[in-house]
Amino acid sequence: MFEEWRRRRAARRVREGDGRALQRFRWWQLPGRALFRLRLPRPSGTQVDYAVDVRHWQNQGSGEVEAHLYLDDRQHAVSKLPAAFPVEGGTIEVAMSGFGIKRCHYMTTGGAEKQLVPDSRSAEGRRARLDREHPVVSRGIGLLSLVLLLIGACLLLLQIVEPVSQIPPVAQRFGSFESPIQPPLWLNLTLGASAAIAGVERALRLRYHWLLDGAAN
Repeated sequence: MFEEWRRRRAARRVREGDGRALQRFRWWQLPGRALFRLRLPRPSGTQVDYAVDVRHWQNQGSGEVEAHLYLDDRQHAVSKLPAAFPVEGGTIEVAMSGFGIKRCHYMTTGGAEKQLVPDSRSAEGRRARLDREHPVVSRGIGLLSLVLLLIGACLLLLQIVEPVSQIPPVAQRFGSFESPIQPPLWLNLTLGASAAIAGVERALRLRYHWLLDGAAN
């Protein structure tokens, strides 16, 4: 029920596009633009070509990031994120975290789910190519990102629990807790930067976990 309400709310944010042409992806847009494509067959045997263009470093702090949906390379619709674009046979859902795109999927009316294909020139597309051409290296990078996020989440949890446990009512009932790990400032900063880099790497693969990636955000 909550998911259905969320999708209806996102659908109300969609407004009509102006028909402008889709701009070619340029190399200097790598840090701040994501471009994904979806091709769907029509009953006639032809294909419909959708593209989702997100300039995700534009006005991110104000919550004004928009996704642009293109139909056959012409702007068809625009929506603030998170977005839910009605398309043939279902909905394209787009959402992002503080590190990048965390979701760009096609949901059919029957409940099937398919991730859109990133443009080969985008950062997400380059990361996908690394995964195809060097799967062992890709898995190693992914595992390292996960480990860094786990370390960051554990340290954050310890830092939260310690002051909370010293609140008098909590201390009286459960006892106070003193973290066994007291990393120096330089190590805290290093781990924080490493967790942020790991979050970006996972965003390039559209991986997101509310606890791990959310804690690093």
